[in-house]
Amino acid sequence: MAETLVISEASTKPIRYQILVPQIESLVEGEKDVVANLSNIAAALKQTFNFFWVGFYIVKNNELVLGPFQGPIACTRIGLGKGVCGASWKEKKPIIVPNVDEFPGHIACSSDSKSEIVLPAFKNGEVAIVLDVDSDSLNDFDQTDELYLQQVMKIIEKFI
Repeated sequence: MAETLVISEASTKPIRYQILVPQIESLVEGEKDVVANLSNIAAALKQTFNFFWVGFYIVKNNELVLGPFQGPIACTRIGLGKGVCGASWKEKKPIIVPNVDEFPGHIACSSDSKSEIVLPAFKNGEVAIVLDVDSDSLNDFDQTDELYLQQVMKIIEKFI
């Protein structure tokens, strides 16, 4: 298991993801504990990109329950279809929100959050976990983030 990350802040976003994704795979290799792995993945994403908030919500008893995260305190429980996380869960697809104030029903866990990307991970064809990444800048996420964060979610699907 790798315990340090090699990060180049001077590189472009795609290059940072290309360097990070294999390191995440190595980081979780051989570790079966979901909480440990999600914790390290959240920390790796936060450390590499300095996102405002990075965390996971886990589907439990028909709601999303806060899991491992990095950043300010967060909403603890989210219903199906509620906010961006609940919408991603319900629609079973990634959602990029350039401006959270323009997303109908956005749940403002922090007024400092300005844009967001949420992606689901699946177990037996159903959403089991969602990754929520927030930025304190508008329009901070794009198809590059979606592409590489989907690769991270595929890694997660191997151990959930």
